[in-house]
Amino acid sequence: MQTRRQILLIGATAAAVPILLQRTFALDYPTRPVRIIVAFAPGGPTDIFGRISALKLSEQLGKQFYVENVAGGGGNIAAVQAARAAPDGHTILFTVSGFVTNPAFQGKAPYDPVADFTPVAVPIASAITIIVHPSLRVRTLDELVKLIRAHPGQYTFASGGAGVQPHLTFEQFRVSLGLDIVHVPFGGAGPAVASVVAGHTPIGVSSLPPCVPYIQEGSLRALVLSSRKRSQKLPDIPTAAEAGYPVFAGDQWVGVLVPAGTPEEIVNLLHRSIVRIIKLPDVKERLDALDFYEIESTPKEFAERIKSELESWRKVVETAHLRPG
Repeated sequence: MQTRRQILLIGATAAAVPILLQRTFALDYPTRPVRIIVAFAPGGPTDIFGRISALKLSEQLGKQFYVENVAGGGGNIAAVQAARAAPDGHTILFTVSGFVTNPAFQGKAPYDPVADFTPVAVPIASAITIIVHPSLRVRTLDELVKLIRAHPGQYTFASGGAGVQPHLTFEQFRVSLGLDIVHVPFGGAGPAVASVVAGHTPIGVSSLPPCVPYIQEGSLRALVLSSRKRSQKLPDIPTAAEAGYPVFAGDQWVGVLVPAGTPEEIVNLLHRSIVRIIKLPDVKERLDALDFYEIESTPKEFAERIKSELESWRKVVETAHLRPG
């Protein structure tokens, strides 16, 4: 007969087996090419950082990391695909703060940002900007507000999707001033910015990075930034507070997540790798050129940020009386 001590030892050993197997598996990671799901079309800030990260992760971890653009639904389609993937670290989601604003906007999103994912890192963020086509005869946010008020319902503004943070940030601004302007959602920041550059949509709201080259060449005019400080790259653009409209505030982060249940060792390895990547001189130079700025946060801090922002954006949606569709 087994003694009580033997039974306890057997039980402890059995309980330790999954942990040991998990650690062994994590040490062998990755065992095959890793898919990075980018939640928007090529050309936007998430895509830019996703491709930089794919290259550097491939170099660091010895297996191919490749980008798959899954646009649509303001990032929802990509999030659903990632949530359904095996939690083994071989599927990673690169998305923006719309990951949180979408559930707040839609009431019931097709994924749960808390239960379906494990946060890895929110390494970078950027200011949000209001842009106009140069043919629009406005040079300040005050002039744009006066133009919209003079022509209610006649102007449209583009964003990277219904419910993404630039959209909700502009809606909060719009409602606070009682402006009548029509929203035109696109499948990502890249297409939205391109529509304004082409003059199809005269006004747009976007994170700053995809706008930078167009602003520099004169194809776009940026009226204001949502950040607390001016851009070092584009110092002539005032902040919203400086322009007298402090309600237009916040930033858009780019976040990295994996399906819930992914081993902690893999999550920590990816976190360390991402942090290392944004500090590489060549990467830092490229991110600076696009006006991204670094945010250092642990997976736990990212998880807390998701919960906090989910609640705050729900309040914005309720106050602005926004409805999906």
